[in-house]
Amino acid sequence: MPIVNRIADLHAEITGWRRDLHAHPEILFAVERTAGKVEALLTAFGCDAVISGMGRTGVVGIIKGRTTQSGRTIGLRADMDALPITEKTRADYASQIAGKMHACGHDGHTAMLLGAAKYLAETRNFDGTVAVIFQPAEEGGAGGREMVADGLMERFGIGEVYGMHNWPGMPVGQFGIREGGIMAATDRFSIEIEGLGGHAARPHSTIDPVVIAGQLIGALQTLVSRNVDPLASAVVSVTVMEAGDADNVIPRSARLKGTVRTLDGAVQDFIQNKLETFVPQFAASFGAKARCDYLRGYPVTMNWPQQTAFAATIAAEVAGVDKVDRDVAPSMAGEDFSFMLEQRPGAYIFLGNGDSAELHTDNYDFNDEAIPLGTSYWVRLAERALPL
Repeated sequence: MPIVNRIADLHAEITGWRRDLHAHPEILFAVERTAGKVEALLTAFGCDAVISGMGRTGVVGIIKGRTTQSGRTIGLRADMDALPITEKTRADYASQIAGKMHACGHDGHTAMLLGAAKYLAETRNFDGTVAVIFQPAEEGGAGGREMVADGLMERFGIGEVYGMHNWPGMPVGQFGIREGGIMAATDRFSIEIEGLGGHAARPHSTIDPVVIAGQLIGALQTLVSRNVDPLASAVVSVTVMEAGDADNVIPRSARLKGTVRTLDGAVQDFIQNKLETFVPQFAASFGAKARCDYLRGYPVTMNWPQQTAFAATIAAEVAGVDKVDRDVAPSMAGEDFSFMLEQRPGAYIFLGNGDSAELHTDNYDFNDEAIPLGTSYWVRLAERALPL
């Protein structure tokens, strides 16, 4: 694998940054220590500008090439936040903060982009400008949307933007990417069923919302199995059911909550419309009333064709042609890099994390052996996108 020699030399230093971040996880927008460390390192690297407070607590480093005649700027993005999980890895560098851990590898993402920033600031072997973007609140806070709303693209003149995520189960040394939807839209719904409560021994005198809720859960599965093209992808999962307080009382109401995951905007629209119209009709058939509140979350992470092909070529240059899956299976998990890809052309790529625990589990850890691959990918992408 043609890892950049200078990056190989930086491997231990980057690993040190990663493990320090791992030991001090912060969640959502409250990433003051992490952002402070990023800002200090970018300043020490000699970035031409370091801007903090983007999207509340995000950081952007600006690195100009030997020349800027091209007038082009590309953005490279990493996420900084951790998760509200108690770590069980027992690593020497395990979380020192109770109830918080880097269970998704954002510590690795941040460290690899810092390594790339150090290399690019040293060499400046490109024509144009690189904006290294360190984003807060990917895990449910839509920090990507906040940075976009704060003028990220316009302020720095970013023309293309790229992201990366480690991927457990994919061998270290491999990459995966696909054109189009690579990660799903993440929507939520809440259903309120209003029946008629009463004594549990006299169900005939009630309109039982528990029975309605139970049958509705099964009926909702047909939204995908009997309405969505089998070649398309969609998930409707009911994850919460709340009803009643006593074993001898049929309650007046019941509540359901859940998530919808889709990889296509038309399918997303269809399921939202179906839920909002079908749920009241279903409840009415039992003599009850019901309402479905549908809340859209992160959009589909949609890779642009030209930038996907380019990113795959860069990955192949780093890892080898046979180590890049150009049609990797999409994930039904969500990613708020989608907000950036709605604003600018770009691509999101998976980096193999080896045989590790799954993301968002208490025994997950980022694989430091992947650092040279990810960091080399960033620097080669910058140099090839902005050639001298």
